Amino acid sequence: MSSKLEIDINADVGEGIGNEANMMPYLSSCNIACGGHAGNFETMKSVVKLAKAHQVKIGAHPSFPDKENFGRINMKLSLEELFDSLKSQVEDLTTVLKSENVEIHHIKPHGALYNLATKDSETAKVILKVIKSFSSSVKLYAPYKSVIAELAKHENIEVVFEGFADRNYNQDLSLVSRQNKDALITEKEAVLKHVFKMISEQKINTITGVEVELFADTICVHGDTENAQNILEYLYHNLELNNVRIL
Repeated sequence: MSSKLEIDINADVGEGIGNEANMMPYLSSCNIACGGHAGNFETMKSVVKLAKAHQVKIGAHPSFPDKENFGRINMKLSLEELFDSLKSQVEDLTTVLKSENVEIHHIKPHGALYNLATKDSETAKVILKVIKSFSSSVKLYAPYKSVIAELAKHENIEVVFEGFADRNYNQDLSLVSRQNKDALITEKEAVLKHVFKMISEQKINTITGVEVELFADTICVHGDTENAQNILEYLYHNLELNNVRIL
């Protein structure tokens, strides 16, 4: 990280919440659901138009093809089935992007797929194969020290390390399960404190109170967090007040 603090702020969008117009002014990148866990051509097109209007970088947010469970549980698919599904999802978004003359910036897996790829090399390799099937400039959004991030480096895929603004962490850098009442951080002041420590010290306080290293190039606020817009607006203004440049 350069001497001047800087960060990208992203959110998962196009997931049926309908709050994208309120969030876009405070984002520098976004991850658009492309039919796996949520989304269709209509939602993709409307969110792409909003992102384009606000000059927000656009990424695909593919998932296990499981709308019933919002992509939040692991599916038993063969590696070929997983590849075909993910490639099809990203292709659908790129079709929409071409119609708006916009390039895809990155790919960020969703939910259970994202979590599985942090530790399972076979799943991670499928996602990387999907990325490589598109432009060589497509980046990967992934967690620091994850299996997928390490493998991506060997495949010459640029990794943008992601931290979570509205989620608590375990000591091994995994996210606290949503089944746990302490999984989410929703008070905007607590979110700012969590994020600023991440940016300025490259550290976080885990749920056990132990401080661990975490490097982040981009910070995610989940679009389905109840007060996502308020968190984003507060983060955006207060990070700038603390001399953090939003990329």
